[in-house]
Order: sequence, then C-alpha cells, then structure tokens
Amino acid sequence: SCHASQLCNCSSMGLDFIPPGLTAKLTVLNLAHNRIQRIQSQDLQQAVSLRALLLQSNKISSIDEDSFQSLAKLELLDLSNNSLAHLSPVWFGHLFSLQHLHLQGNSYRDLGESSPFSSLRNLSSLYLGNPRFSVIRQGNFEGIELLHKLWIDGSNLSHYEQGSLKPIKKINHMIINIRSINAFSEIVRDLLHSVIWLEVRRIAFSITAEIQVLRVMSSSFAKKISFRQTLLTDATVPEIISILEDMPKLVELELVDCRLLGTGQWQMQIQEKKSQTLKVFKIEKLSIEEFYLFTDLQPVEGLLSLFTRITVRNTKVFLVPCKISQHLRSLEYLDLSANLLGDLSLEHSACQGGWPSLQTLNLSQNSLSDLEITSKSLSHLGNLTGLDISQNNFGEIPDECKWPKNLKYLNLSSTQIPKVTKCVPQTLEVLDVSANNLKEFGLELPHLKELYLTRNQLKSLPGAAPIPSLVALSVRRNKLNGFSKEEFESFRRLELLDASDNNFICSCEFLSFVHGEAGIGQVLVGWPDGYVCDSPLAVRGAQVGAVHLSLMECHRALVVSLICVLVFLVILLLVALGYKYHMVWYLRMTWAWLQAKRKPKRAPPKDVCYDAFVSYSENDSEWVENTMVRELEQACPPFRLCLHKRDFVPGKWIVDNIIDSIEKSHKTLFVLSEHFVRSEWCKYELDFSHFRLFDENNDAAILVLLEPIQSEAIPKRFCKLRKIMNTKTYLEWPAGEEQQQMFWFNLKIALRS
Repeated sequence: SCHASQLCNCSSMGLDFIPPGLTAKLTVLNLAHNRIQRIQSQDLQQAVSLRALLLQSNKISSIDEDSFQSLAKLELLDLSNNSLAHLSPVWFGHLFSLQHLHLQGNSYRDLGESSPFSSLRNLSSLYLGNPRFSVIRQGNFEGIELLHKLWIDGSNLSHYEQGSLKPIKKINHMIINIRSINAFSEIVRDLLHSVIWLEVRRIAFSITAEIQVLRVMSSSFAKKISFRQTLLTDATVPEIISILEDMPKLVELELVDCRLLGTGQWQMQIQEKKSQTLKVFKIEKLSIEEFYLFTDLQPVEGLLSLFTRITVRNTKVFLVPCKISQHLRSLEYLDLSANLLGDLSLEHSACQGGWPSLQTLNLSQNSLSDLEITSKSLSHLGNLTGLDISQNNFGEIPDECKWPKNLKYLNLSSTQIPKVTKCVPQTLEVLDVSANNLKEFGLELPHLKELYLTRNQLKSLPGAAPIPSLVALSVRRNKLNGFSKEEFESFRRLELLDASDNNFICSCEFLSFVHGEAGIGQVLVGWPDGYVCDSPLAVRGAQVGAVHLSLMECHRALVVSLICVLVFLVILLLVALGYKYHMVWYLRMTWAWLQAKRKPKRAPPKDVCYDAFVSYSENDSEWVENTMVRELEQACPPFRLCLHKRDFVPGKWIVDNIIDSIEKSHKTLFVLSEHFVRSEWCKYELDFSHFRLFDENNDAAILVLLEPIQSEAIPKRFCKLRKIMNTKTYLEWPAGEEQQQMFWFNLKIALRS
C-alpha cells in the first residue's frame, strides 16, 4: 500500500493494530476506517519524517503517553471518530510542527483541568467536541494565540467558564454546533474581538426573550456571520437583524439550510442609517413552510440599499417584488438560481428602476421558457455584463431579441435549443451553448473570444470567418470526424482548442498534421471508449504534442493479425497439453461425477435387488457366464448377480445403467485380468463406478484376479484402485480343483458379508 512518494494508504483494511515496519522515509500514513484500539509506544517510533497521520474512524481508546514522541515533523493528526475518553497533554508535547488537529467524534466529556494544546505553537486548525462534550474550563486553550479554523461540536455543551477562549487572540473561522443560548452567549462574549467569521450550527432562535441574551453580539468585530441548520421565527428575526445591523464590521451574512416559521410579518421597522458595512447576503436552501403566504419584505427595505452581492438559491423564490428590486440600488451580483421564477414573474421582478447597478445575474435552473420575454425583461439593465440562464427550457428561440447593451457573457447551456439564431447578441465575448442539440453553428459574433459547444451534434467545426476574435474553442463530445487543413488555417488566432471525445480516426498522419501544421498553441484531442481509436495511450484530453504513437499503434491491421496468431498458438498449445495429460478424460469424468452426485449415494434398502454387480471384460465372459454365474446362482441359497448383458435396461444411457446397477447391488465384483485392463469397455465402466465405490470409503468392492496381474499395469489415473490392490486382500483364481473349492467358499463368504 506504499508508493514511491512515501505515502502509505492502509485505510479500510480491517487492521487491529498499526502495522510494523514503518520507515523513516514515510511522510503520509493513512490508517483510517480500521479496527485499531490502541496506539503503543513503539508503533510510530521509526516514522520520524511523518507529516500526516490519519487515524480517524477506528476504535482507539488508549494511547501510550510517548506514542507521538518521535513525530516532531508531523503537521496533520486526525484522531476523530474514535473512543478516546480523555485527552492527555503529554500526547502532543513533542508535536512542535503540528498545524491541524482533529479530535471530534470521541467520547471525552471535557478537555481536562489544563490545556492539552499548550505546546502546539504552530497549530492552525483545531476540531473538538462530540455529543457527550459538556464542559469547557478556563485554561483549556492556553498556549494557542492564533487559529485559522476552530470547530467545536458542543451540541450538549452545558457549562462554559467565562474567559476560556480569551487566550486565542485571532480566529479566522470559528464553527460552533450548539443548542444552549446561554452557553453560546458566553462564548460570543469571549470572542468579540478575535473571530473574523463566526458560523453557528443547529441552534434554535424561537423565543424573543432568549435573543436578548445575544445582545452582546452587537459589539462583535466579526466580518461574516453564518447560520446553518438554524430555526428562525417571525418573532425572533427582527431581533436578530437588529443585533446584526449594530455589528460595527459585519460585511457578510449567510443562511444555509435553515428553517423559518412564519410569513415575514415582522413587527419591527429596520432603520436604514444603522448598518453601513453589510454588503453581502447569501441564502441557500431556506425552508419556509408557508412560502406562498410570505409577504413582500417591506420591513427590511431600508437594509437592502447597501447590499452589493445577494445569493438566494434553492429557496422556492417565484417573485421578487418590484419595490424590493428598486431598493437594491447598489446590487452588483445577484444569484437566483434553482428557484421558481417564470417569464412573467421575471418581468415583474426586473421592473423599471430595479437592480440599476447589476453587473452579473444568475437565473439558471428556474422555470423560464421564452427567451424573447427573458431578454426583453432584462434589456433595461445597462450595467449587466454577465447572464447565466442555463438549465431552463427555452426550446425554439426567435430570430431577434432585445438584450442589455453591454452584455458580454451569456450561458445558454442545457436549454433545449435546437439551433442558434440572430437572437444571440453580437456584443458577446463569451458564449456557452453546451449540452443542446445543435447540429451547426454559423453565427457572426465579431467580438467573441470564447465559445463552448460541448455535448452537441456538430459534425464539423464552426466557420472561423464569422468569429475572427476567437481565442478558445471547446467542441468536446460532438460527432467530429476530423479537421481539414483549411479549417485549421482559418483559426490562426486560436490559442486553445478542446476537441476531445469525438469520432476522430486514430492515425499518425492526423496527429502529425494537428501538431505540426495547425499552428495552434494548445490542442486537446481524445477518443471515447468504443470508437475507432481506443488506444490505451493517455490521449483523452492530453495535449497532442505530448502524444507519441508507436509503430504498432499506427498499424492496426498488423496488431490484429499478431493477436490472432498468438491466440491460435495458445489454443494449439492447450490442445497438445490436453492430449498429453488426458484432459478429455478428466473432463468426461467430471461430467459423469456431477451427474452421479445428483442421485442419492445409496438406494433405499427396498430397492437393493442384487447381491453383486459383476464388472468384467468381454474376453473373460466364458469364465464369468459359464463358471462363476453357474456356481453362484445355483448355490444354496442362490446369489442374484447383475450382468450387463442380461440385466441392463435396453435404450438407457450406459452411465445411468452402470450407476443404477451399482446402487441396487450390495457388492461390486471386479473380475481383473490383462483383458480387463486393456479393454475400453471395462475402462469406461470402471471410470464411472469407482467414484461412488471408493469415494464412500466402504468395502463394497470385491476384486477377483482371474490371472496374475501387476498393479503397475492398471492405468495411473485409477489411483484408488491401485491403492486397494496394494493395501487390501483380493481373491486369486487357482489352477487346481481343490484350491478352487476354497476359492468359491471364500467368495461366497465375501458376498454375504
């Protein structure tokens, strides 16, 4: 898991401990998402060059005091989401270079009696807290003077000692997840002059009396306030606004994923003269349950005139009252994306006198459907230079439109337009019509510098003459087959051409032409999977000058021919090996074994109707049928034998006949001879019988040697039969009559056993 860059990624490997063998070259060690429970003294002793140690999401509950003693160069330590019940200052005593410390999501209730961070003079970001974290004491943050980010998860913080955070002189961004209004008020009192950006999460401002505790915020020097997942009501909003407008340096206010209970009927009139610094206001995903009853926001009109940037995204805005628009006299940037604005409501929102200073407007992901009405509604905005109306459903667009006179940037991507017309203003410098269904582009745009035609149906480049100032062109994911020399020569001013993911034919001639004769500073050419050029080279989105195709990659037919020859040779080799090592026999036996396994290993006692199944060679049939059968079947009591000539079911598959006969017989009698070993029939019969006989490890097999035979003469693949002949007693047919009587006696005893 380690790379040449001295980075080891051992995350999500189910480790129970830190792996041994860490060297001094290691700089990054990722052990996140494992099951480590303890960090011991020797675990990290050799990793003296370590700069980042990621141990989050384990089960760490114990850390030896000198575990991090050798990590003087460590800059990032992540111990979040573990089971640490306390924090020890000794752990961090030698981490002189530490800049980022993540300790959130553990089980400690406090930070101890003193500061665990007193030796961390270079600390930049600190993440603390968990659902059980309840106490912050004086002295807990001694030694820290400057932080870029401080995150405290204090959802159940109930006790905060005044002055605990005062040692920190400056915090650029503080995030606090808190529910207690009183604890939050005490924290704010300590941070009046130190926090630049204060972000509050999961707090509920529901009662007016509670807000009075936060009056101390009006003296805060914070420049940005963010509320996330916060509850607001009609009663508390005026109080909060009153506090915020008194803040002497507040520039930006942000509400993200908040909830408002009410309809905007606020009882307090906001005075325009109070706040002179608030310029930026952002609302994203604000939930107003009765948004359709929401009022025209007349009480806050006095506060709007100073805003220069407003974002209201994904908040179900369907109308901006004309009076509100007219009060936004200083507004330069407005983002109303992902809302419910339609053509008529936009016409009312952008009324005469509204948004007089607006320069950039984002109306993407709304319900606009008529480009002519949209352009006309905005035409009076003389300062508007950038307009994003992407991801609306315009469809067909008219031949002529009226636009703002200074419009330079227009985004019409994903608007379902089948073709572009003269409705597009000639003042544009940047035009994006990506992700439409365009088959051609022939507009005359003399000032256009950047053109984005990604994900359309173009089969050729747009003409260069109508767009003489073009510097950058993107035609990714179209249906271009190639470029002609004339097309390239017409784009002499072009500095960047991105034509990746098209249908170009992969050839050395094409690449040399593009690189050598095009005269363009940077050309991107690539081939999508499934097209003609699916070479593994990194040419997708790569600069053509960096691509070097080998001789083999330039001669596709030769490559295919060589592959076919190699495949044929491999198949030939497999056939030869299969013949030599009896592969066909093993395949046939495997199939027969699978067929046999589908049946029960033993037939029920009521189905056993033979004393023995006799397996023998056809050359030995005279002895078997005239001597052995007569002797055994005429004995008293008689034996019932199963012979293939006499008892096999006609028309039934040979394998089924053999297996059925073996299963319906108490014993299987093999009459072995030189003929038996050489006989294809006997070999075939033995192939399918020895599986069930010998795999069951029973004594159902009786071997009769009709003539002397060496065990080596038996084929090696019948290893179990060879083993039986070497380890078990078998009956041998004698030549003398007296010994033959003993042979029959022993055979009958074996059959009855």
